[in-house]
Amino acid sequence: MIRVVLPAPLCTLARVEREITLDVEGDVTQRAVIDALEADYPALRGTIRDYATQRRRPFIRFFACEQDLSHEAPDAPLPAPVAAGDEPYLIVGAMAGG
Repeated sequence: MIRVVLPAPLCTLARVEREITLDVEGDVTQRAVIDALEADYPALRGTIRDYATQRRRPFIRFFACEQDLSHEAPDAPLPAPVAAGDEPYLIVGAMAGG
């Protein structure tokens, strides 16, 4: 089980608590986690990554084990503590403006 922490607007959209758990088949990568998230919560499709390009939306960031994974390859393995369910995978809405 992978632990995922979502930003408040996505929690509201998906009607879930801040932290959810997902079953991820095969290698635990960002793509696999987001695929599982969108499969379990269809309301989130297109909110985290673009439908056509599958790229991360501009104001969404990914973190795990105190590392910014936003610019990592989507198929790169996530850190072992995330894959083991010991640490959460965080999806964060970035702040912008002045």
